[in-house]
Amino acid sequence: VQLVESGGGSVQAGGSLRLSCAASGDIYSHYCMGWFRQAPGKEREAVANIDFDGRTWYADSVEGRFTASKDNAKNNLYLEMISLKPEDTAMYYCAAKLLYCSIWSSAYNLWGQGTRVTVSS
Repeated sequence: VQLVESGGGSVQAGGSLRLSCAASGDIYSHYCMGWFRQAPGKEREAVANIDFDGRTWYADSVEGRFTASKDNAKNNLYLEMISLKPEDTAMYYCAAKLLYCSIWSSAYNLWGQGTRVTVSS
């Protein structure tokens, strides 16, 4: 199974982006899907996740601005980002792990290649 992210880009502060993650196989029905990000010089951090029942979790820093969703029929995962801030600048990754979600990147065994988001002030 492969994960491929898309949708990154450069926006002004206050702007919006929608990230997508396409899976080559059917994993959404039994997997937790997570969004992580890594800024230069910083550790990878969990941003949001959505479990097999569609329950979501968000980091405090993005709560109310980011929305994770998925389309099981299309094997697609999304991250809608609004009111973007310069501190949201990072490489964003989607990841998958079986069953239950975790905020720890080490718990995920499937990763995409990442898509870069740059937010300018």
